[in-house]
Amino acid sequence: MLEALVAGTTDPAVLAELARGRLRAKLPALREALTGRFGDEHALVVSAILAHLDFLDEQIERLSTAIEQAIAPFAAAVELLTSIPGVQQRTAEVIVAEIGIDMSQFPTAGHLVSWAGLCPGQNESAGKRRNTQTRKGSKWLRSALLEAALAATRTSDTYLAAQYRRLKPRRGHGRASIAVCHSILAACWHMLQTGELYRDLGGDYFQRRDPERTTRRLVRQLEALGHTVTLQAAA
Repeated sequence: MLEALVAGTTDPAVLAELARGRLRAKLPALREALTGRFGDEHALVVSAILAHLDFLDEQIERLSTAIEQAIAPFAAAVELLTSIPGVQQRTAEVIVAEIGIDMSQFPTAGHLVSWAGLCPGQNESAGKRRNTQTRKGSKWLRSALLEAALAATRTSDTYLAAQYRRLKPRRGHGRASIAVCHSILAACWHMLQTGELYRDLGGDYFQRRDPERTTRRLVRQLEALGHTVTLQAAA
């Protein structure tokens, strides 16, 4: 539609018909929005913006080709990591680029997570532990893991999504997201160490791990709503 406007088409009905996908369900609103003044000065600015976007797309494609060539020797590791919920091709490439594929340099998954700056520091006084921030690690790795964590929280019936939902009410969005990053990176260590695909524990993992705690939590919720709860074991 923008290209048609720059080319000189100003008929709202004609422009609206260029809509694609779900936008076609809003044709009346589009016709109304496209009714107005679009002069030469607008066409000049829009054409410059479109040309810049074309340039950026070209550079992204060029760099993506170079990245694919550079990452080719590690393609198996990249494919392995993409089996983790939320980890897409580009995210896996960043992880491999930042931590490598030789996990012998990290004795345990905890060492890798600590090196990446995803473990809170220790602040304890008089037997009381205080919350502390994670230290700074690789900003590129952290950014990629946060993107993967946010994608994982939107998956259904997965351990990572359940972990986020479990921690968010108590810890908040930020700390719950970092915890998911921690889990993803720990999984990367194990997978690169063993060569095994990701095996999800399931969205009901925490319920299965401690059913009594889950029962108590649900009972408290019902009692808070004014119900009297009597439990009876199933046959």
